[in-house]
Amino acid sequence: MTADEIYSLIQPDMDRVNARIQEKLHSEVVLINQIGAYIVNSGGKRLRPIIHLISARAFGYDGDRHIDLAAIVEFIHTATLLHDDVVDASELRRGEATANHLWGNEASVLVGDFLYSRAFQMMVDIGSMKVMDILADATNTIAEGEVLQLLNCHDPDTTEERYLEVIHNKTAKLFESAARLGAVISEGSDAQEAAMTAYGMHLGCAFQLIDDVLDYTADSGELGKNVGDDLAEGKPTLPLIHAMREGTAAQRDLIRGAIEKGGLERIDEILAAIESTGAIDYTARCARAEADQAIAAIHDLPDSRYRDALVGLARFAVDRTY
Repeated sequence: MTADEIYSLIQPDMDRVNARIQEKLHSEVVLINQIGAYIVNSGGKRLRPIIHLISARAFGYDGDRHIDLAAIVEFIHTATLLHDDVVDASELRRGEATANHLWGNEASVLVGDFLYSRAFQMMVDIGSMKVMDILADATNTIAEGEVLQLLNCHDPDTTEERYLEVIHNKTAKLFESAARLGAVISEGSDAQEAAMTAYGMHLGCAFQLIDDVLDYTADSGELGKNVGDDLAEGKPTLPLIHAMREGTAAQRDLIRGAIEKGGLERIDEILAAIESTGAIDYTARCARAEADQAIAAIHDLPDSRYRDALVGLARFAVDRTY
């Protein structure tokens, strides 16, 4: 299934999710409304809510709680974006100025806190301790992942294993929870819940690894940020880790220095090193392996258009150019 076909499959549900997001964004504090609306409506793919909606429908869910859970997942994701952009001093996201660039760091952090707390208010309303447990654990794990990433910044000795731990915690955990919760609210079996958990985890890792690829290969206009931004922030992502491992001594020294200092002064030489060591192909192969594991995890789900959509999402995660 194409991305458009997947989206059209759950369009009615997404319309309800978007309406719920707008409703729950409302605050008597005008600045919260302004920043919240700006970041939530800034053109994101809504991939995590989509995963949850399709997961729930794949198990035949016909209630209403999936709408609130999809909105909760998007609020948690949006809060992490607000905080990430402050930590990274980012000025551009999805081709638009970041909230911290427009309103300042203080306002962005506090509105991120508002979105986290609003998400937890909505969780309480759902009235399920298991749902609370899954999402509270996910939120805590994401925070740990963000701190691990901070520790890896400007550290050229970051290993592939350490980096994969970061992306599992920081990115894949919310994919995992979104997928798992579809089985949970549908009262799926333990095996089905485990299958969706594995699906979401592997899909999230694949998605982040392709982000790593795109940081060095995508058109900046299509990607919505500047190519090489991760290197500029001193982040040792997998293409750089592989290039240092496989490159010449001169290439290793070049990349090490760039990670330690940040910046893009020698970006052309670094791109050449990434190319000559096959780092992009290696990272893309790792992403495809993760996507294949995601698809394998749902092999035993009942055949349906929604199962086909889950497979299509895994393919989209690695075939996309933005």
